[in-house]
Amino acid sequence: AARDRQQSGARAEDAAANYFEHIGCPILARNLHVGRAEIDLLVRDDDVIVVVEVRMRGPGSYQRPLDSITMSKRRRLRIAGERLWRKQFLKDKRIARMRFDAVGVTFDDNGKPVVEHVRAAF
Repeated sequence: AARDRQQSGARAEDAAANYFEHIGCPILARNLHVGRAEIDLLVRDDDVIVVVEVRMRGPGSYQRPLDSITMSKRRRLRIAGERLWRKQFLKDKRIARMRFDAVGVTFDDNGKPVVEHVRAAF
């Protein structure tokens, strides 16, 4: 079950990465470890660095994917983003700011991913 969940999670991240590339936002990193936190996707949107949390729910789940992002998860991602900002982007004049987005991925009955993107989610 854990392996299936891991594979589904990877498929959800692939769907999210494809979505961002399709809208013209290159992927800078996937599964980036910053301290004890993991950033699912790090994306560039013009002069903005975007920290993306990807969530997936299987068919029949009572909860929508984005509803599963807890306050503590948001806090950990914010801290990781701030640390990454200071270490990597603070002095880069081409980068204006950082944004935190959330992407929910569900799979339809044919296994096709449906992506829900919330900009500046937290």
